[in-house]
Formats: sequence, C-alpha cells, structure tokens
Amino acid sequence: MDLTPSRREFLRTAALTGATATVFPAILTNAKPVETKVRLGFIGVGLRGRNHVEQALYRDDVVIPAICDIDPESIAHANELFKKKGKPLPEAYSKGDEAFLQMLKRDDLDGVVIATPWEWHVPMAVATMKAGKYAGVEVSATVKLQESWDLVDTSEKTGMPCMILENVCYRRDVMAILNMVRQGMFGEMTYAHCGYQHDLREVKFNNGKQPYGGGVEFGKKGYSEAHWRTQHSVDRNGDLYPTHGLGPVAHWLNINRGNRFTHLTSTATKSRGLHKYVVDHGGANHPNAKVNFKLGDIVTTVVECANGENIVIIHDTNSPRPYSLGFRAQGTQGIWMDDNDMIYLEGISPKAHSWESFAPYQEKYDHPLWKRHAQAAENAGHGGIDFFVIRAFIESIKNQVAPPIDVYDAAVWSAISPLSEESIAGGSKPVEIPDFTRGKWKTNKPIFALNNEF
Repeated sequence: MDLTPSRREFLRTAALTGATATVFPAILTNAKPVETKVRLGFIGVGLRGRNHVEQALYRDDVVIPAICDIDPESIAHANELFKKKGKPLPEAYSKGDEAFLQMLKRDDLDGVVIATPWEWHVPMAVATMKAGKYAGVEVSATVKLQESWDLVDTSEKTGMPCMILENVCYRRDVMAILNMVRQGMFGEMTYAHCGYQHDLREVKFNNGKQPYGGGVEFGKKGYSEAHWRTQHSVDRNGDLYPTHGLGPVAHWLNINRGNRFTHLTSTATKSRGLHKYVVDHGGANHPNAKVNFKLGDIVTTVVECANGENIVIIHDTNSPRPYSLGFRAQGTQGIWMDDNDMIYLEGISPKAHSWESFAPYQEKYDHPLWKRHAQAAENAGHGGIDFFVIRAFIESIKNQVAPPIDVYDAAVWSAISPLSEESIAGGSKPVEIPDFTRGKWKTNKPIFALNNEF
C-alpha cells in the first residue's frame, strides 16, 4: 500500500487545511480503501506492545512484517505469539536505541504501533510520520509541551495521521454515557470528573523475581515498567498520566470540535507513598529509602473549557486504594458516577434526589460499536477495550481516513501533564492551554464513534 506522490501531496494539503480533522469517517476525496492486507510494524513489544500484537494477529486482514525492541527477551516472547497463531515470524530489529529507524525504512509497512517508554513516543512517532506511515502511539503521547507541537507540526507537514491509542475511550460504560450525552439525556453538560487512581507501587518497584510485587527496586535493577516509569516520580511533580480519564471526557465535551481546553490549575499533596512503600518492604536502610520522590501522592487539576464547563482530574498512583478512574458526568438534567455505577436524571429517575442503578441505562444506551463487536472483543485485554482501540487504528489505515482519535487529541490530552507541572511549580498558578488546532476547533465536527465501523 505504497502512497503515490499525488496521494502524499493530498494528505499533506488536507492536513494543512484541517480536512483530515473534519471529513472522518468519510473516505478522503481521492483515497482508496486498502484492497490487500494492512501491514503493521511494532516498536516496543514489551507487555503492552504484545497486547497490541496479539490483537492484530487475531485479524485475517493484517500482516506484521517487522517488530522492534532492544530487549531480546521481549522479542522472544513476541515471537511465541506468532508461533501460536501459525503466522510467519516478523523480522526483528533490536540493535541499539535507534534500531526503529532501520525498521521505518521498509516499504512494506502501512502503519506502526509504538508502545515504548514515554520519552521515546514523540521521536518514534515523528520518524514514523516522516517515513510516510500512520503512527499509533501509546499513552501518554508526549512528556514535554514542545513535543505536543512536534506531533502536530509533523502530522500537518507530512499529511500522515497520528492516533493516540487511548483504550479507555472505548470502555463500554463511558461510550454509553457518550451516547446519552449526544442524545441530550444529561441536558447541557456543565462538569466532568475523571482521573487515574491506580495503586502502582508494586509496578514502580520490582526486583524481577515475579512480574509485579515483592521488590523495592527500579531503574537498572527493576523489571518491566520499573526500568523507566519510576524515574518520572523521582523527577516530576504533576499529573503524569492524564489521558485515561481525560480522553472519554473530552469526547463528552466535544474538545477540539466546537470546544477546547483554555487553562488549568494544579495542586499536589506532599509525597509520602513511595518512600513508605520502600521502608515497609525494603527497610529503612535500603538505598532507595533515601530517594527524594518529587511526585505528590495526589495531584488535582482543574481544567476550564471555552464553553464554560469545568473538569477535575485526579492523579493518584502511590496510595493504597482500589482502582478507579473516578468518572462523573454532570449536566443540567442529571448526573452519572462511575464509582458504584449510579445515575440520577431529573424527571426520569423514579424517586427525586435518589440514585438508581445505571445497569438499565447501560443496556438501553449501549453504543452500537459494542452491540456489534462485543463477542469479538471477548479475548481482548482491559475488559475488551484493547480490541476496539487497535481496531480503530487498523480500520483507519484500511479505509485511508483520519483516525477517530487524532493528533490534536494526542497533543492536548498529553499536554495536561507538563502544564500541570508548571502550575504546581508556580504555586498552583493558572496556566494557559495552547490551541493545537490553531483555531480549527471552532469549525471541526465530532468524529469519534459516529460510524459503527470506527
């Protein structure tokens, strides 16, 4: 599926004029659906990357010619997935940190999935787009504010799409809520609450004796994500992982498509959780007990939108707590809360000022995507949502359209992280959120989950 010069020029022009942000899901004017199999490459085949590989291997319309990872063990584990499916082994690129550049020189790749440590996301996505291939990048897409601009500028210049692979956008309940919001069930939206409240202490500290748990090591002595993720908690104080919660909320509020984030303020509590974990599991004399972790245990960010809504985002990965993304959708007509899965709609709920179960509403307003593909998603991780996110990426390539979660989403959702750091460092000062669409948000139309195929 090599792109012809005219096709490349059309994509470039469309991106610069904002066409790719508005025509989806219609096929681009002179683009043709892929008649052969979609050819995917994978950069990073660790635990997360292999989840995506496995989902792609379920599809008969996808081939995987190449994978890249500097860890031989990860390559070996990925190859086992191909063997189990009876598929040819991909060519592996693993010689050095920039081995991915060699893989990107191939002319038999239509798209590339990037699931690597955060600091590599932008260099790899930029290189992928410059190589004329669709980029699918894991969350968060960027770490620094300039990186968000780098993604946008490269996509607009090359005409190649970049999709942030935010799987929570496809969670069944939040898609039902999206359905209800679009049907006016909540009235006019005024407020949303979300976050990432997930006890990751065992992930951030691991001695490699078991997949997670049991250790107090990170960096070179750590295992898997502990190799790199924990260092962010040492060096940074802000919302390090905003997109799981913010992605679905952004769709509820039509961010980048008739609405936008304007500014934020962030605050952070003191940092205690990671130090306490080291002492409790490794002892007060363990070397890591002397590490100064900058990340506050709970970071609270308030975002204001152009249309007058407020969003509260909570980041809490260092406290003992059950998992929750803390979703809340609030409008002039009612409210839904993720925790305890309760809803209240004025004039509809049977008893005034009293919660009722969301279950009947979930069934009634279940999104068409889930109604159509629930069975196919049964083998996918995270309750089936991994099926939908990689499917959207593949179908976008297959139909030669802009992805339903685009580069502008990747840029602004991820930018919350460095902007929250700036706010906290300035005493919780208000910080302006850039308009990465350069004004196109005023005329862009919603594209996510409007077509049953995407």
